[in-house]
Amino acid sequence: MANQFTGGPVSPGSRTLNDFKNRISGGGARPNLFECEITFPDALNLGTAGANVEDTTRFLIKAASLPGSTINVIDIPFRGRNLKIAGDRTFDPWTITVINDTDFKIRNAFEKWMNYMNKHEDNSGELDPANYQRNMKVYQLGKAEINGNLTTNNQIKVLKQYEFYGTFPTSISAIDLSYDQADTIEEFTVDLQVQWWDALDTNNVSILGSGDEEEF
Repeated sequence: MANQFTGGPVSPGSRTLNDFKNRISGGGARPNLFECEITFPDALNLGTAGANVEDTTRFLIKAASLPGSTINVIDIPFRGRNLKIAGDRTFDPWTITVINDTDFKIRNAFEKWMNYMNKHEDNSGELDPANYQRNMKVYQLGKAEINGNLTTNNQIKVLKQYEFYGTFPTSISAIDLSYDQADTIEEFTVDLQVQWWDALDTNNVSILGSGDEEEF
C-alpha cells in the first residue's frame, strides 16, 4: 500500500500534542458563538417595532445551524453495476430555536408572516414570492482578542457567514404548557424554507465564487 503521507515514512515524534495544537487555528470554532440576522416582509406593517423585533432576534435565537450541502445521485444501471453521476442539488429547511419573552413579539411576527402567506379563516394570501420571501444570515463568531497589555479588543470577529436566499417560514412549533414545568423559559422552533444559500468569508466575499447576489 502506498504511503498516505508525502516525503516517506512519518516518525511518531512528528505527530505530537504540540503539533496537533498548532494545527487548531484560533483554538477551534465554538458552536455557542453565533448570531442570526432575521428580516421580515415589509407588508407585515411591523413599523418601528419591526426593527426592534429584528434586533431582538439577534439575542433570543438560542440555536441555529450552519447549513449542510447535498447533491443527489443518479444511478445508471450497467451490466450488474451502477454508474453514479451527480444529480440535482437540494436545500434543507433552516431551523432556528427562539427564546420566548413575555411580549411574544418574535412569535407574533412569525405568526403574522405565515398568516400573510395563507390566512387562517379564508385560505387567501399573498401570491407573489418577492413579497413574502426574505434573505437571512447566520454568523459564526470568534472570541475577541486580547492585546499585549491584557486588555480585550471589543471587536467581535466574524469567522464565516452564510446568507440564505428567498426564505419563508412553514412551521412554528407548539409551546407546551404544564404545571410540572419549573425553572425553565419557553422556547419554540421555526422552520424556514430556503431557495439557496451562499457562504461568505470574513470580507463578505463569496467563497463559492457566486459573485454579488441580487436581493431575492
